[in-house]
Amino acid sequence: MMSDSFSGTPARLSGRRMRSQDIPWGARVRVLMLWLITVSLSVVTLVAPLPFSGQVMLQVGDVATADVTSPRQITYVSQILTEQRRALAANAVQDVYDSRQVRIGRQQLTLANRILDFIGTVRSDSYADMPAKTTCLRAIAGLDLSPEIITRTLTLSTPAWDRVATEIQSVLERSMREEIRENTLADERRKTPARVRLDLADEDAAIVSTVVQVLLAPNSFYNAERTEQQRQQARDQVEPVTATLERNETIIRAGDIITPLDIEALEVLGLQQTGWSWEDVRSASGFVLLMAFLVLYYLWRQEPELWLWRTESVLLPLLLLIFLFAAKAAIPTYALLPYLFPYAALTLLLSLLLNLRVALVVTGLFVLAVGWLTGGSLELMTYAAAASLVGVLKLRRGDRLANFAWASALVIGVNLLVVAAFRLAGGSWDLRGVAELVSAASMNGLITITVTLVGVYLVGAIFGVITPLHLMELSRPTHPLLRQLLLKAPGTYHHTLIVSNMAERAAEVIGADVMLARVGAYYHDVGKTIRPYFFTENQTEGMNPHARLNPYTSAQVIMAHVKDGMDLARKYRLPQPVIDFIAEHQGTMLVSYFYHQAVQQAGSADEVDPAQFRYPGPKPQSRETAITMLADAAEATVRSRFPESVEELEKIVTESLKNRMLSGELDECPLTLADVQAIRQVFVDVLRGLHHPRIAYPDEAVSQKGGGAAQAAPPPKEETSRVPEFPNNAAGVSQAV
Repeated sequence: MMSDSFSGTPARLSGRRMRSQDIPWGARVRVLMLWLITVSLSVVTLVAPLPFSGQVMLQVGDVATADVTSPRQITYVSQILTEQRRALAANAVQDVYDSRQVRIGRQQLTLANRILDFIGTVRSDSYADMPAKTTCLRAIAGLDLSPEIITRTLTLSTPAWDRVATEIQSVLERSMREEIRENTLADERRKTPARVRLDLADEDAAIVSTVVQVLLAPNSFYNAERTEQQRQQARDQVEPVTATLERNETIIRAGDIITPLDIEALEVLGLQQTGWSWEDVRSASGFVLLMAFLVLYYLWRQEPELWLWRTESVLLPLLLLIFLFAAKAAIPTYALLPYLFPYAALTLLLSLLLNLRVALVVTGLFVLAVGWLTGGSLELMTYAAAASLVGVLKLRRGDRLANFAWASALVIGVNLLVVAAFRLAGGSWDLRGVAELVSAASMNGLITITVTLVGVYLVGAIFGVITPLHLMELSRPTHPLLRQLLLKAPGTYHHTLIVSNMAERAAEVIGADVMLARVGAYYHDVGKTIRPYFFTENQTEGMNPHARLNPYTSAQVIMAHVKDGMDLARKYRLPQPVIDFIAEHQGTMLVSYFYHQAVQQAGSADEVDPAQFRYPGPKPQSRETAITMLADAAEATVRSRFPESVEELEKIVTESLKNRMLSGELDECPLTLADVQAIRQVFVDVLRGLHHPRIAYPDEAVSQKGGGAAQAAPPPKEETSRVPEFPNNAAGVSQAV
């Protein structure tokens, strides 16, 4: 088994997976400063008004300078109209008074009796003259009697006065039995003359009316608490008043004086542009800081590698800022633009440029930002989240154009479902509005994929980030560099196809980047096109240029294909991850054939410097480049030794991989021993299909002459190398030439 063959090797070929604690302090400071700038710009984006957003800045009392129309049909609860209706209902409630207090009537009757007794005493005083009596009556507190009434009162006969006094008491009692309020006291006083007996003389009735009017007092008082309770009940019974604005309806005309209702309509439609305040800044800062903390904490715990990658660490906040700014410009202003905005494009871009995990985390936070911008619109938040999730799960690696088409179709379908769900739940139908929303939701899928494709292309061109689409373009046989490899080094081209097939299968098994492994393997040997006939797979019978060169020169020519390949890759603008395959596929291996040849010629190993026969490296740094190194070595070794059985093939592949491990070439890449075990099995399966034993058919002429069944004989072995092999170094020789 593999574990027996590789006994003694470490469990993890490149050490352990990177931990958060392994992030250098320089990278930590750089990323934190970058996100601090991102947070600041995000706060400005959320708070600052946009000059080109189509919003207006108006206040109550301003004169409108231009017409303002409604961009969409909307029905909303008007707080101003509702408050007006509630104020009317409250004002319709009359003041509430306490019930009539009988005690006050008794007090007034008692006071009336005292006054009448005093008047009777003054009338019967035989010692006082008329002026003195008049003065006494005028001195009665609160009883403002005219001189005529006083004179009449003093000159009445006793029977007449008794009738007047009795009538005063009677009229006052009847009047005080009525409910008299402070605001109805004057009315009650005006009613007093009508309550006096008709059989009294006018002068006597005037005395009764005057005295009773003075003695009348309110016996029912205003109850402020009960009045407010009833008015509040009246307010609460008023239903909220809704207002409807049709699409393209003119809200404000040029020259109109702005009213509170106009301001309310502008705010509901998102057309009112308000200046920022420190409260807004504090609120937005808290929200953005929370979102940034969640992103950084996730990257710290789950994606520490992103703290080291300069391009990716800049790309993530940059994309967030771009989409946040675009969403701020699109969402609040127009009717259909929020439904056309490609929310899912951010998720698809992050999935293609970084990975699916980061894309999903950032999407969740971006959906919260959409909620912030829309004031908590559940419809748009669901619209953005559903399309993003479905689209990215269908697109996956984005290595096929068909996946982009299917992702677009699914985004359209989910958009329509979300719109239908919320419109059906709303209960209000505007056929024109629904048709426009359906059109916008359908176009959203196309816009999303278009933005994704353009974004991937621009990011790849500007930042040099390799993308699946770029890899698809590089994998085409019509690429100039691959075409050059086919024409100038056909043997190397054939070898490259086999290695790419092996690398692709192995990457799929261990979960590495399949597309990158395949494309990188295509280009790993492009440097051989500079001097193709110095490599055995491109030599013809009888040609071996190394026979005329010394070992040092031959080794330099062989090793130069790495540098030549990197120069060609840069000339044809290949991305850096593909160039890494060229630089790392040989690692720091020794060109053993020519090294041993030099040792033989020198007579001693001490006379030869191994550094002159060693590839410059570096060693493989990724799983994909390590897989290509192993595939390159295994294919070349098997091709040079012609195994005659599956067991021999497995032994050759195992020895090839073991040599690379024991030489330390895999020490810097994140491959585990389990990965190598799986890779070995994949290599055996692929190479077994290429190097299986074949039946030797009889010569056609012998078959015709013999007229019988010919004996099958194995074909002679072909010699793949034009220089003799050293025993115990078959892999090194085949790689060298």
